[in-house]
Amino acid sequence: MKGLMMDYPLTTNIIIEYGNRVFSRKEIVSKLPDGSWHRYTYGDLYKRTKKLSNALINKLVVKQSERVATFCWNHYEHLEMYYAIPGVGAVCHPLNVRLSIDQIVYIIKHAEDKVIFFDATLAPLLEKVAPQVSPDIKYIVVNAPTGFKTSIPNVLNYETLIANESETFEWVKVDENDACGLSYTSGTTGDPKGALYSHRSTYLHALTVMTPNGANISSNDRVLLVVPQFHVMAWGYPFVCILAGADMVFPSMHLQPDALIDILQKEKITIANGVPTIWMGVYDALKNNPPKEKLALKEYIVGGSALAPSLTRSFEKDFGLKGTQAWGMTETSPLGTTSRIQKIHENLSYEEQLKIRSKQGYELPGVELRAIMEDGKIAPRDGHAVGEFEIRGAWIIASYYKFSDNASRFSKDGWFKTGDVGTIDENGYMNITDRSKDLIKSGGEWISSMALELALMGIPKIKEAAVIAIPDDKWVERPLACIVLKEGETITIEEIRTALSNEFASYQIPNSFVLLKEVPKTSVGKFDKKEMRRLHAIDQLK
Repeated sequence: MKGLMMDYPLTTNIIIEYGNRVFSRKEIVSKLPDGSWHRYTYGDLYKRTKKLSNALINKLVVKQSERVATFCWNHYEHLEMYYAIPGVGAVCHPLNVRLSIDQIVYIIKHAEDKVIFFDATLAPLLEKVAPQVSPDIKYIVVNAPTGFKTSIPNVLNYETLIANESETFEWVKVDENDACGLSYTSGTTGDPKGALYSHRSTYLHALTVMTPNGANISSNDRVLLVVPQFHVMAWGYPFVCILAGADMVFPSMHLQPDALIDILQKEKITIANGVPTIWMGVYDALKNNPPKEKLALKEYIVGGSALAPSLTRSFEKDFGLKGTQAWGMTETSPLGTTSRIQKIHENLSYEEQLKIRSKQGYELPGVELRAIMEDGKIAPRDGHAVGEFEIRGAWIIASYYKFSDNASRFSKDGWFKTGDVGTIDENGYMNITDRSKDLIKSGGEWISSMALELALMGIPKIKEAAVIAIPDDKWVERPLACIVLKEGETITIEEIRTALSNEFASYQIPNSFVLLKEVPKTSVGKFDKKEMRRLHAIDQLK
């Protein structure tokens, strides 16, 4: 027997309609690439999105299911694209502006993009791409200054494109399982792979992320979207914030620590997101120039890689700012877990609570996690048994887009293999000890590169640290630590080894160290271990 409930499709159109009805006066603030500020409301967003939807059909002749790419920073026009493109039944495809030319070309061809919206500041990069992709692609320039010129063909101005279009538009009818968004992995191993999100998965993901156990966003918040809109669709926050009725603030390309601090202060931001390297820079800048007034920021959400306990502790001790660890992947839309203290932990000491908060956390409703051990069995939830994490749920991909070798990334019963390795404890907290490809097996014993990295970054003189495996004649593999010192600091191997000896057995501690000016990073701010392996022959610390 089926329930007698209405058929109410969960689509992105429903999200923007809700925002316009209930929160039409909420504010959207953008610091544009030229440094100027733009402010308008949800109601204004709604009207301009409908104008853009009309233009997509009338002038650009975009058809249902076609891919429309964006090559833009975080700002209000990009937000309009997020809703207008799915609003006409097409697929919004944010392109990662930090990938190599070859990767961008590959992705555009693979996605078969029909239109590309791009920021004027990114024209020099796109000019290298355009000759290598289809000549039929139409290009729309955003935030173009007077007299803007480019060698990119078929270029129209964004404001000219929508200027004479009607603010009345009836969203193209779509099924909630139709595609609305397409994000590609950063291609750290092999070619980038596409995750094709549905309207339903996007809606359910946003609904769950806004909850107290997720990102805890409400209509009382002003949210700074630091995560680029080209990185897993800004972690879904453009959809989350409208469902929650939160004010949104976009920094576009102004992601330097001092610029972010200025925005945090002036706009009285209460919640922000970003990868750990962003927050490391913000902390250092605050430390060098402490704010005169306490920031309104109540929480910063961190994903992409592990948040070092030392950074969490320092932020809270020095500035009263709370960091919350989250975990996810492009393939998981991205949020899968958050790490928040529960009532059972309230009597623990601060340091004991910090250990729990430093884990990746517990699964959110709508997804399931398990760890599969080397023997193929499901690991018990005891905090000790190690396995590769697998995940399934309402916003987890069932396959990659136009990809033939899905079997290697999915279990026989359909769970997605994350490539992350670790434990799940009796309270459901996931603790990643490494990526499967980054684990170090030395003399038959496993060594966690991630655990070493977090410990190294807890040493006061060290700013950044990344650990990789290097070949060893006797032990097969040994850990090599690549470190960046804080300005003006010096350190010896003896100091490092002594600092690590309380937490690690002697065989786990690196024998070799490389001193770098900066740890190489991927296009989304993670440590680039592939590049570090290539460079591992750099002179080592003596």
